[in-house]
Amino acid sequence: MNLQAIVFDFDGVIANSEPLHLRAFQSALAEEGITLGAGEYYAKYLGFDDVGVFERLSADRGLTWSERQVAAMVARKGVKLQELVHGGAVLFPGAANFIRASAASVPVAIASGALKHEIDEIVGAAGLAHLFTTIVAAGDTPESKPSPAPYRLAFDRLRERTDRALDPSRVVAIEDSRWGLASAAGAGLRCVGVTTSYPAHELPGAELIVSGLADLTVAMLDALCAVPYAKGSR
Repeated sequence: MNLQAIVFDFDGVIANSEPLHLRAFQSALAEEGITLGAGEYYAKYLGFDDVGVFERLSADRGLTWSERQVAAMVARKGVKLQELVHGGAVLFPGAANFIRASAASVPVAIASGALKHEIDEIVGAAGLAHLFTTIVAAGDTPESKPSPAPYRLAFDRLRERTDRALDPSRVVAIEDSRWGLASAAGAGLRCVGVTTSYPAHELPGAELIVSGLADLTVAMLDALCAVPYAKGSR
């Protein structure tokens, strides 16, 4: 195969949890008397991990929260999210089937700004946890997306744990936001966008765009990797 590995974003790609994250952020912020609209969240904050969201919002609102205050807000938001997720099926239609088909062909990984225990809980409940060679989550790298660091770490772990001479131009990242696409492209990976969170014109750098994992096949990714990729050409 031309395709050597696949790295999935989590929220907005595998799990339809972005609306839940928004509600959890809104609930946590409401206790501080702060409102966060859906438009503002999707336009400015969706691409960041939890720490990044609160740090950026603090700067934008002139709140000057300390690291301790941000940590407390992250913990509060996590509790709110668990209350929303508990007992609910949050995978996108077709996601589980595509992940199984992918893992049967090539190593698969996750590179996400979500907390590790949140990812583990959802993929574990879906019976998918054993399929992922590695999961890169919030806090695993000094910088979060749009920095290339999360995808570089996922790629390095895939190479180490599969003992394969992987070529980043033959590894595909699947993302739902411009921040994630910038992160993947910065790591030299091929980029596929899904329009679960943003329309196609707001997914710059994606070489292939589909509505979701249900409309994607391993053969499509293999064909993408068969086309030479010149970094910086996007």
